[in-house]
Amino acid sequence: MTDIKPEETKEAVKPEEVKEVAKQPETKSEVKKEIKKATKVAEKKVTTVSEFKELLKEYQIVAALNMENLPTKQLQKMRASLRDGCVIKMTKRRLLKIALEASKAEKKGIEELIPYLKGMPALLFTNQNPFTLYKKLEKSKSTAPAKSGQTAPKDVVVKAGPTSFAPGPIIGELAQIGVKAGIDGGKVVIKADSLVVKEGDAFSEMAAGILSRLGVEPMEIGLAITAVYEDGTIYTKDILAIDEDEFMQKISTAASESFNLAVEMAYPCEDTIELLLQAAFNNSKAVALEANILADAVVEDLLMKAEREASSLKAEAKQ
Repeated sequence: MTDIKPEETKEAVKPEEVKEVAKQPETKSEVKKEIKKATKVAEKKVTTVSEFKELLKEYQIVAALNMENLPTKQLQKMRASLRDGCVIKMTKRRLLKIALEASKAEKKGIEELIPYLKGMPALLFTNQNPFTLYKKLEKSKSTAPAKSGQTAPKDVVVKAGPTSFAPGPIIGELAQIGVKAGIDGGKVVIKADSLVVKEGDAFSEMAAGILSRLGVEPMEIGLAITAVYEDGTIYTKDILAIDEDEFMQKISTAASESFNLAVEMAYPCEDTIELLLQAAFNNSKAVALEANILADAVVEDLLMKAEREASSLKAEAKQ
């Protein structure tokens, strides 16, 4: 008689089934805990989205921010400086998208802000002028050296000129990051402006190290606005970052050239009417004098003209 072992009479259990069993709660109490936990998470997400929707209703201006690489201390300072009239709120990008999509019926075009949720996104709510807000945030920024792996906020260019480096391996290292260098007066000199890292690219360990040694601090510490929404319009940072002096100069030039053109073509408006009337009067007076037309405005001038001509004739007659 052959002995049969109890385990041989059972079906083999697959490893994945063992794992699945291990995942499952062993008691009803654990099941309830898991369900309660999942419910709380879902409720929290719904609450978060609702809070964002309320803020979107309350404020006219909504700015998309990138909080990546922003130290906590710097963030606290920024929050304090923007406390009056501004609210900064962060959450997961997916929840921000849901809130923006859910608000597009009441806030036309707000969903267009979604592509600008970059890095570590957050939203800033305010009623301040977008350009004033951008200028204020830009002034509060400070620079910092780049670290390996960080993303360049803009094109990083090393300017031509002398350095403090003595000749040595540094020339080869500079060449590896695309910087042309030579030797002049016993020091390393950068021969031409060189683009080291393009906007959006990551800093390599070597590039970050050499830029730091050169004293180049390409990173900006502060709240980075990627775009601002106002009444259906999206202002990107390129539009917001205007040179105010240059802008005012352009407006002044445009106004001056428009005025000159209006006067030249005799276009009457509030700004030109007085000058046009003066020009018309002077032209009419000149015609009247030339044609000897008697009129109140030229009668005195015509008499003087006649007197001069008479004197001239008298002088010629005596000769």
